[in-house]
Amino acid sequence: MTLDPLRRQIDRIDLQLLRLLNRRASAALRIGRIKKKQRLPVYDGKREQAVLGRMVRGNSGPLPSASVKAIFREILRRNRGLQGR
Repeated sequence: MTLDPLRRQIDRIDLQLLRLLNRRASAALRIGRIKKKQRLPVYDGKREQAVLGRMVRGNSGPLPSASVKAIFREILRRNRGLQGR
């Protein structure tokens, strides 16, 4: 196999990831509006730990769990930033 087909596969996966990340961000914005109306804090440490734990438990590799956790911490941080607007 050559690199080109694999790179095209990665390009397609990247676009799928981008669409999913934007769907997640849209949901986070809606959650942020609800939190604002209910005067709830943007940050919910218990929820964040639950999300991280679920992602680590669901990880079947080859990414190490520490990498999965780091990636999702960043996703959560960026989504939290959207909620705070």
